[in-house]
Amino acid sequence: MSASAPQPLRLENKHTGEVLELARRKENGEIVLELRGTLGPHGEGPPLHTHHFEDEMGTVTRGTLSALVGGQRVNTGPGQAAMLPKGVPHRWWNEGDEPLAFSGYARPVVDLDRYLQAAFEVINASPKGRPSLIYFAHLVLRHRHTQSVFIMPAPIQAVFFRVAFVVGTLLGKYRGTDWPGCPARCTGAPMVDDTAP
Repeated sequence: MSASAPQPLRLENKHTGEVLELARRKENGEIVLELRGTLGPHGEGPPLHTHHFEDEMGTVTRGTLSALVGGQRVNTGPGQAAMLPKGVPHRWWNEGDEPLAFSGYARPVVDLDRYLQAAFEVINASPKGRPSLIYFAHLVLRHRHTQSVFIMPAPIQAVFFRVAFVVGTLLGKYRGTDWPGCPARCTGAPMVDDTAP
């Protein structure tokens, strides 16, 4: 009897209802991060951010995805694709009256799955709209070479998160593995293989 196939990593934002399913998959000799997501009507997606090395592409399967990509507004409907290129600041949301559903990928795979897993943990462990700055600082600083989020002016944000990280360290907030966004627990999406019998 064979073991069951790995299931995608399922992330849910308890405040917004956003759901993401992530899986690593081999496609034409390259490992890609498969993304599937949903967001309810008038739901807010992530804040303005950029991926330094990963391109994202998604096709809307239901509803309308609204996005800001490099300062330009984009609306993408069913059957249409949205491209979120590496290095370009972007954010997305659902301003429509029906649920949004999309599927796509990020490539090449760097650490987006681990970053998202940790971000969802920090967000879910915090009050709505106020992620814990101590845990968010740890997340932002450890992924600073691959992912960036823009929630305040860059120079202020750089100092602010470093100070919050030092405070968190001095308070012992990063000890053990039982804290939101702990890297030991946020290991990312599983490798799945659809070719298995």
